[in-house]
Amino acid sequence: MSIKTIEMPDPPFIQRLFGSAGWAWLWLVVRVYVGYSWLEAGIGKLSNPGWTQTGEALKGFWANAVRIPEAPARAPIAFDWYRAFIQSLLDSGSYTWFSKLVVAGELLIGVALILGAFAGVAAFLGGFMNWNFMMAGTASINPVLFTLSIFLILAWKNAGWWGLDRWLLPALGTPWSPGKAFAKKQPQEAGGG
Repeated sequence: MSIKTIEMPDPPFIQRLFGSAGWAWLWLVVRVYVGYSWLEAGIGKLSNPGWTQTGEALKGFWANAVRIPEAPARAPIAFDWYRAFIQSLLDSGSYTWFSKLVVAGELLIGVALILGAFAGVAAFLGGFMNWNFMMAGTASINPVLFTLSIFLILAWKNAGWWGLDRWLLPALGTPWSPGKAFAKKQPQEAGGG
């Protein structure tokens, strides 16, 4: 007995929006906006020794997020499991190296999105960082960037069309479909001339 596979096609407009190079201009605008936001945040942290040397800035952010306030106020972190995770990072002194990781991540995600290099992967990593910031109780522009990152992930095939992905994706391919650089070469047929 086999299970029948049922495929539900997307509406034509959604197919075009997320899969057609004709809509790449829209994803260029979204991608550059999100990328610039990340790059600006990373550059702002570069001149702060609390982020690039001691990690004290991240330590303060985490300490504020895990504090157990007096009733009826609530801690910024709503989930006990996430509070315990951040508390374990605080207790182990991980802020000293993690702050550098945050700065590097913001810069690399920003550059990758602006250049359109692996836009879907960069959007995923940026969205993951936004999710973590929101879980720690920081709203700011994180909900907007998270939502835009979801759209960029969905549009991964053409989000970088006006960028490096136009050449990178055909050359490198995807895990399920290798590109030209990884294509197996066919042996030349033997024969006379």
